[in-house]
This record gives sequence, structure tokens and C-alpha cells, in this order.
Amino acid sequence: FQSFQNLSEERNFVFLSNKIEPSSILETAPLFDDLKKELTRKKFLGPNFTESYCWPPVARGCDVVAISYQGNDPFLYIPPVLTFLQSGSCYKALPNRNGVALILCPGWKKAQLVFELLKTYERCSRQLHPMLIILGQNKEEARSVRIRGCEVIVTTPYSLLRLFEHHSLLFCRLCHLVLDEIEVLFSDATKQVFTILDCYKKAIITEEWEYSPHQIIAVGTRWNKHIAHLIKEFMNDPYIVITAMEEASIYGNVQQVVQPCTNSERTAVLLKILDFTHDNHQKVLVFTNSVNEAEMVHKALKSNSIFSLKIHKESKFNFKYILEQWTKKYSSGIHVVLVLTDDCMQSLGITDATCVIHFSFPSPRIFGQRLHSMSDNFCKVIKDSSVDQEYTKARSVILLTENSACHALGILRYLQHAEAEIPPELHDFTAKMLEAEEDKKFSRPLCAYLKTFGICKNRTVCPDRHQVNLQIDVPQNIPDKIIQTPGCVTILPLHIVNATNYLGRIVDKQKDQYTTLAEEINEYFKKPSNKISVKNVEKLAFYGLCEKTLFHRVQVIEISPKEEENLFFNVKIQYIDEGRTSQVQSYQLLHLPARFQCLPPQAVEFVVCRVKPVDNEMEWNPKVTHYIHHKIKGKLHEAKIVHTLGNTAWVDPMVRVTRLSDLKMSVNEYNVRSEILSTGLGTDNPEHITQLQKLCRHVKVLDHTKNLEPFIKEDTAGPENASNPQNLSIQENSTENCNSSKITFGNHPCDGVPQTKEAEDSTLYQHKCFYPEIKWFQNEETVTVRVKIASVADCKCDFSKEKVVFSACSGDKLYLADMELHQYILAEKSTCVIKDKEAIIVLAKEKKGAWCKLLKNKNPHVSFDFEHWEDFEDKSPFPVGTKKLYCTAAVTEELVDSSEDSGTESDE
Repeated sequence: FQSFQNLSEERNFVFLSNKIEPSSILETAPLFDDLKKELTRKKFLGPNFTESYCWPPVARGCDVVAISYQGNDPFLYIPPVLTFLQSGSCYKALPNRNGVALILCPGWKKAQLVFELLKTYERCSRQLHPMLIILGQNKEEARSVRIRGCEVIVTTPYSLLRLFEHHSLLFCRLCHLVLDEIEVLFSDATKQVFTILDCYKKAIITEEWEYSPHQIIAVGTRWNKHIAHLIKEFMNDPYIVITAMEEASIYGNVQQVVQPCTNSERTAVLLKILDFTHDNHQKVLVFTNSVNEAEMVHKALKSNSIFSLKIHKESKFNFKYILEQWTKKYSSGIHVVLVLTDDCMQSLGITDATCVIHFSFPSPRIFGQRLHSMSDNFCKVIKDSSVDQEYTKARSVILLTENSACHALGILRYLQHAEAEIPPELHDFTAKMLEAEEDKKFSRPLCAYLKTFGICKNRTVCPDRHQVNLQIDVPQNIPDKIIQTPGCVTILPLHIVNATNYLGRIVDKQKDQYTTLAEEINEYFKKPSNKISVKNVEKLAFYGLCEKTLFHRVQVIEISPKEEENLFFNVKIQYIDEGRTSQVQSYQLLHLPARFQCLPPQAVEFVVCRVKPVDNEMEWNPKVTHYIHHKIKGKLHEAKIVHTLGNTAWVDPMVRVTRLSDLKMSVNEYNVRSEILSTGLGTDNPEHITQLQKLCRHVKVLDHTKNLEPFIKEDTAGPENASNPQNLSIQENSTENCNSSKITFGNHPCDGVPQTKEAEDSTLYQHKCFYPEIKWFQNEETVTVRVKIASVADCKCDFSKEKVVFSACSGDKLYLADMELHQYILAEKSTCVIKDKEAIIVLAKEKKGAWCKLLKNKNPHVSFDFEHWEDFEDKSPFPVGTKKLYCTAAVTEELVDSSEDSGTESDE
């Protein structure tokens, strides 16, 4: 229910455990004067509604829990904590007479933000020497940290515990413990946070703490079940401030009930709910969304002898009369039911209802308001479980009907968060909706987290795609021979996105077309007459661009509509051979001759596999990225491609190799994955490739089977298809420590060696796909290909000059043959027909004559058709000697292939 915040904050609802006098203007806020002046100078607009309630108790040194839609804003606590730290007299009993504030953040990124804010506003206070401490698994780094003189530490739970191992007196001066984004801390590091709380609790028992402040502040956007334990075990009569009313209802133990029914059954279900069986006085609000609905419900209640009131904008009763009836004291067993529309809530100001019935399904906009009507009955007894009937005084009942689809997902997520009982009907109702939500993202880019780590923690809010789209994920900018035979290639990283994601290109060591092109482009633009600025810049068009002394091919990807009117304007461009993007002035773009546009874009995204950040982080620490940037940028590396999707190639390993030509040997300088691990800020991610394979297994099969081509590869092993750098051996030992250089001799280990099953699977389309048995024969003008498949259905055959792609279904099996032909054909004259238990493909040769083989690359499922040997002799117009000469060549080639590979059906 993310959108609850709009109205709830606007109407300024607040739930307090203890009374607080808010400070709503900066002049009267409990902050020291110099800080107020600095905030005014920076045009600070606060305090906002939540800050006005949080600042007073924090500035007094009290324990505080604040849950708000702005709960991730450090300004909820930074100004009042800085104010308290100014009063040095409070810390006289402590060693060095200085207290320490410890701010725990859920990750390095938030810690960095908090630290920057502290540095900004520390200037107007006495010197507090704040420190940002982010530690990895490198113990030497933790041992070398010096915190003497520091009064504010900003860190993460994992980093603090690593520091504590080498600084056992860390908690001796700790006075203020701030838990930033408490719900994330408890979700991602529960054990670590409670370990820190235990250490803090033990530290403040000592004698010198009797007259020293000790304060715990917890702020966040959502209630978490562990907060109850935090309050009960570690806090002293805390001030609980909750301005997100639906979160207050979870804290207040409101029982959430979902009652599935049809739209026509709602009245009957309502009557059943209102059939009170206990004597406790009940005050019930029945919310409707229209005057007619309110009248209908009220009439139904009266006809069933249920005492009820009604109010809506057309009602003859005024608000004063309704409130008198509502607040009147009734004898035991008498229940009051008020039927109303949402627009009457604010005028009535009711807060003492015991039950709210959502007769009309609540929109996220008003759900919190409705719950606020029961706020007086929110339970203030902290229980460890979120729903306990004994401590439940308030109840919320939602009538879920077939018309509730638009808000059902929000209700499901809220109930899951509240740990309420969820009816199976709601799960069923939302299952298809969740799938539909994901389908809406089908044209979006593949999620970056999914690519980098194999998982995305926040799929429901992530805007990007989490499934394979065959139309988008067809490999791009990756040579066909590499896709068909995943193996070792030479890559050149040119732009470092983060520690494991790089943009660059694949280098062909035998004949690198791009190197030749780049030389020609730079030679061309050396002549001043060739530097022709573009007058009319077009989106997606290709241009030349000079950067320092080099010229690049670029593509315009975005033009601001407002700026097009100007003579010179900014455009967003992409370097198509490097992958990076930039903003340039339109006049910098140069006309690029067509001959320089023929070579496809070379940029490829590379992802190093099986490594992720430590401590459940989802972003790489800049330290690691900076280190890897300087280590690998612009240097050739040898890598094994284990998976490809779209313009992304996953590599494992990726090694920097130095060739010692004089000694005819190669030295492995380093393995990139090992280098990341050595920083202490990366850890093993063994499930990375497995998760990508799982993603491909669930890909949706489209009608156009040709889209499956990149995901179904022929078993085309052989040196002619593999990258073949000379005298190189990439070896990765069990510890993957490539820093101790290994020296190896001989040929590339990948040459001619079949890939493992795991490596094959990572590049294959993971449905049950088979390569059919194929036999072929020829005459001077045509080649006849017989595809052996029983009960052929959904047959499709696409012809091009140098390739034939055949696909068909038989029973529950999908067959696909992607045939790269030995010689060219006339696509328009080639045909495919279905006969009995086979498909007959007749290929018209572009040039008359004999083919010595059918395919450019050998395939164990393709063989010469000996049955038609005699037929060919009888029908051929050529003399027997000529015929035998070129048929024998074809037969010999097929026999050689079949001796190396056998089998007729591949589980690809």
C-alpha cells in the first residue's frame, strides 16, 4: 500500500504511545541556535509533520520509535541528536568525558548519505569527528581502524561486529544508538542487530553509566514484528510515533479479516458479521462508497432489527445529532452501527470504533483513514506476535468480491506484511494478477540485479523484466560462432559499470574487423574537409564524434523536445562500439559515411559470474568498483562465455594473460573474480548461473519458432568454431588464487574439447528441444533434405541465402534444426513439404555443381542418404565417373563426421 502516504500525510494522522507537544516551526524547534541558522540558510522547509513529533523526545535523550512514510529520511534524528551531543556536561561520568553516537544503517549506500549529512551540519557545531566505517571480510583492515576522538560512528551491523572483534571497548562510551530503516535492518540482519543490542545492554549496566545518557532511536517506514521485542527488552518507556495509520494498526494489533463473497451476497454476509453473540458493547462503522449504497445497507439493517445510524452528504441528520447518538452511553449488550460514506469521516472525527466493515472495497487512498476511526482501541500492550486474539480490541473486515480486482494486490501485500490470515480465494484471485503485472514489464530491459546476481529482492516494485523475452533477448553484437560454441574468447573491457559489469567488445585475434574500421575512420577524419557537422540530428541515426584525438561511431538515443528548437542543443548519445553513454552538443556530431556504418555495433555487456557483495548488499561498494576499474579497463582478457542473452555475455572465468613470446609461454596475471574476493567486499555466489538457467527454463514459447534460434544451438564442437588464441591455458584452482602466476605451455585447452553439460545448459533454451535426424542427397541443381519426424505438426521452414531454419512439433516434443549451409541457395525457389513420417526440404543451388557436404560445420544428426545413391545414378544426366567423384566426397565427409559423433536425437 505504497500510495497510502499521499492522503494520510496530508490529513496529518498520528498515533502516539505518550503525549508529545509537537514543534511545528523551526524557530521553536528543540535545536541549538547555530544549527537552526544553518538550516535556515539552506532553506530547510521542515520540520515536517513527523519531525515535529520526533524531534522533542529525541532532543531530550528519550528512547523513540518512529514509523512514517518519510521514515527513511535521516533528518528524523540527525538535528536533535547533534543538539544533544553539544551538551558535554551529560557525559562527565564517562571516560574522556565524551559520549559516542552510533548510527546503524542497512547498507553502505545509506551510511554514505548519513555521513555526508553529518559532515555538512557538523560545521555549525563543535567538532564531533564523525567516521564512516565500512569493513569487508579483510581482518587486517578492521584491526587497523582507529576511532580515538570520534563521537559519531556511521556503519552497518556487519561492519560494526567485525570492528568489535578488534576493538572490544567500543561500547564503553556508547550513549546513543540509532537504528536507521529499522524494518530493513531487522529483515536483512536480525541476528547481527540483536547481538549489537545485547552488547549495548551489557555495557550500560556498569556503575559509570548510572548518571550518563543512554538512548535508542529506531526509525523506519514500516512496522516489523521484531520492533516489539526491541521495545520490550531494550528500551525504557519509549515514545512511539506512527504517522502511517495502516502501520499503526499493525502495532495496535488490529485484527484484519478478509471475507470473500460475490457482489450480490455482500448484504447477507454483512448481516452475518453483525450477528453479535457476545455482550461487550460494540461500535461498528460500515463504510460505503455512494449515497445509494449507504441507503440500501441502512434499509437492510433496519429490516433485520439491527439498530443503526446513517450519514452521508444528502442525509437529513446533521453531524451533531449523529455524534450524540454515537457517544451516548448504552446499556450492556446494546450495539451501535453507523453506515456512512467516506466523505463524512473527517467531519465526524470518530476514533473509538471497535470494528470497521469495508462494505465497499477500500482504495489505498482511504484505507488508513478508515482504520484511524479505531485508533482509540489500538492495543498498547506490546506483544511479540502481531495477532493475538486476547489482546485484540479492534477489528477490520474487508468484503472481497469479484469487483475488487483493482485493489486486491495491495490488500494481499498489506495482509502479508501484517501477518494476518489470508484466505485461499485471495491468493487465487491475485495469482493471475501478479503474472499480469509481470507481463506488463515484458518489453522492459531485463532486470540488472537478475543479470548481476541471479536474483532480484524487490520484484513487485522493480520496474524491469524478470523473464526471458525471446524477441529482445536474441544475442546481439556477439559473433555467431561464439554463441554456437561457447568457449574462450578475448574481451576488451572499455567502460566499468561496477565491479562485475563491464561494457566492451569481443576481439577477434585472427582478423579484428573493428580495429581495421577504427583505423579507417580516424584516417578519414584527419582531413579537415571530411569533418562535416550534422545540421539535422535524427534520433537513432549514426554519426561520428571526436573525443580528444580519437573518433568514434555514436548513435543518438535521446533528443530533448525543448532543445530541438535551439541552434545548438544537447543530445544523449551511445558509443556503439563501447557501450557507454554521454551528453554532447549537437554541433559536435559529424556526418558518418555509409561505409563506416556497415559493421554492426560491437559493444557487449560482460558480467563476471559467481560473486556478489558481502552482507546481503545489492550494490557494489565503490571501493571495489574503483579497484577493478584501474585493474582491467582497456586491457585484453581471456574469458569463457558460459551464457548469453541479448547483448549480455556471462563470463567465468575472466583472466588477464600475459604472453611471453620469447619463451613461448603464457602467464596468468590475475583472475578478476579472485581479485574481487580479495578486497573482502565480495563473496561467493554459487547459485548465479543456476538461477539464470532456471530463468530460461520458464521462457514462454512464441508462435514464431525462429525466435528460439539463439537459445537452441547445434552441437558444433570443433576448432573451426572456437576462439583459438595460441599458447594459452586458463586454469583456475580450487581456491581461485591467480595472484601467484601460473605458467603453462601448449595449445588452448578449449580447442576441440567438448563443453561440460553445465556449460551447454547455460547457453541452451531449456525446454525439451530436440535436433531431428536429417539425411540428404543431391543432384546438379538441388539438394534434397529429409527430416525424420513422426506426426509432424506446426511445421515451419525459413530459407535465407546461407541458412535454413526448420521447426516442428511432434506430440509433446519441439524439434528445431538451424542449418548453416556449406554453399549458397536460392531461397525463393526452395520448398518444404510434409510426407508421411518426414518433411522433405528441396534446396535450389545458387550455382550448379556438387556439394562435398551439406553444412558448413559438422553435426552428428546429419548424414548422407545412402538409400538414394542408386536413384541418383539412374536419374543423373552425367557420366558415371563424374557422378561417383563428387558423391564419394560427400559420403566420405559424412562418414568421418559420424565416426566422431553419434546419436540421432539430442536433448537440447
